[in-house]
Amino acid sequence: MRSGLARTAIEVAQVRAKESAREDRLFDDQFAGIFLRTALGDEPEAEEQTPELAAWKAVIEFNVVIRTRFFDDYLTESAAAGCRQVVILGAGLDVRAYRLEWPPETRVFEVDLAEVLEFKQEVLDAEGAKPGCIRVPVPADLRESWQDDLKAAGYDPTVRTAWLVEGLLIYLTAQEAAALLETIGALSPAGSRITFEHANTGRASAATEAKAVPALAKLNELVKGGLGDQTLEWLAEHGWDPALHDRAEAAAGYGRPVTGRPNGGLATAVRTA
Repeated sequence: MRSGLARTAIEVAQVRAKESAREDRLFDDQFAGIFLRTALGDEPEAEEQTPELAAWKAVIEFNVVIRTRFFDDYLTESAAAGCRQVVILGAGLDVRAYRLEWPPETRVFEVDLAEVLEFKQEVLDAEGAKPGCIRVPVPADLRESWQDDLKAAGYDPTVRTAWLVEGLLIYLTAQEAAALLETIGALSPAGSRITFEHANTGRASAATEAKAVPALAKLNELVKGGLGDQTLEWLAEHGWDPALHDRAEAAAGYGRPVTGRPNGGLATAVRTA
């Protein structure tokens, strides 16, 4: 694997490439396979498959596919509703700036580590890819003062914005997650929106269940849990109107039968103050 490239970014790209190859695909990410071949070469890393790991990966793949389509729809709806800025935090190998339809003058800011964005840019340039919006890569560490980098890249905190925090919050501590959301709130005028994954109340989280799978030990070391089930309550107390969407219901709406048991839900919120 290419040095410095986040493993999670590659794993998500694998799922998106697999889904894009289906005739009944819920989205088409034409660059996912190219990212994989460039990062891994012609011979991807071999991984020993146990029944427990295979079952877990099936659930994860299903979750990633459904969340990808849900977030696609939410962002395009938000842009159509007047959000002319979109910020994707922990963007990884996301190419929504290229594969979604955007209103004219929409700015899509992609925030991630410099090495991830540089790799993505190299591949996209080699393919001659052209975004369907004003795409703005923002090299920054989300554990530091990334808001300064975002503003320096042209972000306007007076403009309604749609935020995507995809697959990120569980890798932060509760304190770090709260700080991230506080920063988003400070940068968001009324009418701004945010969407992210959220664990269902009363159900064991994906992170908790993953601890029973030895092959996921390295992943487990990275998972901190964020604010967990308290995220929506936290948002409601800090100027947002949150809503929780059941992942299985979203999947049914896409005509995709549930594979295994989907874990958790998908959250959205609108800035009210």
